Amino acid sequence: MESQVEDVQETLAMSPAPSDPFSALPEHEQRDVFFALTEDVRAAVAADMSRSRLEAFVDRLDPDEITDVLGYVDAATRETVLSTLDTARREKVDFLLSFNPESAAGVMNLDYVTVDAGWSFPAVTARVRQFEDRTGRVPTIFVIDDDELLGELPGAALSTADPATETIADHVQETPSVRYDRDDEEVLAVFRQNSERTVAVLDENDDILGVIHASDLLRLVDEAAGETLYEFTGVAEEESVLDGPAVKIRRRYKWLILNLGTAFMAAAVVGLFESTIAAVAILAAYMPVVAGMGGNAGTQSMAVTVRGISLGQVSLSTGKRVIANEAVAGAANGVITGALVAVIAIAFSYGEFGVLLGAVIGVSMVANLVIAGFFGALTPLILDRIGYDPATSATIFITTATDVLGFFVFLGLARAVLI
Repeated sequence: MESQVEDVQETLAMSPAPSDPFSALPEHEQRDVFFALTEDVRAAVAADMSRSRLEAFVDRLDPDEITDVLGYVDAATRETVLSTLDTARREKVDFLLSFNPESAAGVMNLDYVTVDAGWSFPAVTARVRQFEDRTGRVPTIFVIDDDELLGELPGAALSTADPATETIADHVQETPSVRYDRDDEEVLAVFRQNSERTVAVLDENDDILGVIHASDLLRLVDEAAGETLYEFTGVAEEESVLDGPAVKIRRRYKWLILNLGTAFMAAAVVGLFESTIAAVAILAAYMPVVAGMGGNAGTQSMAVTVRGISLGQVSLSTGKRVIANEAVAGAANGVITGALVAVIAIAFSYGEFGVLLGAVIGVSMVANLVIAGFFGALTPLILDRIGYDPATSATIFITTATDVLGFFVFLGLARAVLI
């Protein structure tokens, strides 16, 4: 399936009419393929479908899946498709569409039943069978007491419990919950903190609105990974592979202009040492090495720190140890990589500079990797404290620090030692 999805996604992304190759798929494969596609390709397929194709497709889906699909089409098409559904499914879809799709309610489904803690096991079994007969799906069983959620009753308990000696309360498992208006990130955080299979979605009165299963979060995990990649590269989250050149230019040029400004800062530092480079031309060959190693090391430190921030493991007030650890690790890695570069520099330039050029490059590598570790950890913490997304904003500042300070140390040492 994975290789098939990759092939289909490429075909759909490159097609001017992506609904055609999608509709050509066997009907029993369309659902799995559609929800395995990236969000931008799903949107393109849904928007390109004729109403008849869209109606035929959603007719085979569950209400929460229909809600996702209809989120990609215009209001008129949405109402037309809704009018073709049976009353029960339409009511469920209307209910789900009333919530923010980026919230817990936008992720939940309605495959659950509620039972009172005082019910007997046969009564619960009858309630579950009634739901299965009506929907064709197995529900999550939530146990309540005076409208208060007690937890989940595992389905296996219905067949293993002894009704003569045991009660529902003996088998209830604690279930985490989340408010319906919490955003996707908070939903993911709840699942990370709990090993339970399901999360209950509650309204403002703590009544159950729906249920979220771990499988419902696969899309959120994929989207979160894609957003992080977009943020690190300065690409707008909503940009699609199907967008034309004008759209791509409009969404990227500001980021590139900002990078251009920082590049001029690094160029200005290099300009200060123009006479040094002219006197020792070989320095120009090693400048990309110093800058590149610093940038890579800074990005590594930033990635670790941003992850720590997202998991709540570190903040600016508690980050001194993190910053120190990254700086020390940078120094150690600088010694290792600096020694390798120094040996190469000495081997090629021993006749002219002896060991001096190698020493300059080696010391510069150590200094720049310390700078990279320091700013790679500090910058995300500062940005997080002042309310900016560190994943989006940190890279440019870290690269600027490693380029400007790295060139200054390298060329400054070269001027002092080699001339």
